[in-house]
Amino acid sequence: MQFDNIDFELDSKITRDDFHSRMTYITEFGNIIDECREQFFSSFTNSRVEFIRRQTNMAAHALAREAISLTSPTIYYAIPQCIESTIIDEML
Repeated sequence: MQFDNIDFELDSKITRDDFHSRMTYITEFGNIIDECREQFFSSFTNSRVEFIRRQTNMAAHALAREAISLTSPTIYYAIPQCIESTIIDEML
């Protein structure tokens, strides 16, 4: 599954910085970061891992909160009501 041009946006600057660091951490968090790096560099080409402020990522957080309350997988064919006002505000 070679994916191209994927932007991963994280709202944790520490996680983003550790992902881009060359250091190896001997912690559970470090093991997770190492595994993410390995998967990223073997599966994604022309892609980036970036930090964005949580305030600018409010739609993703609202959608994630909504997803937790759903009992089954959902496909949206229109803007979900839970993020509609956030999307419209960001477009203005």
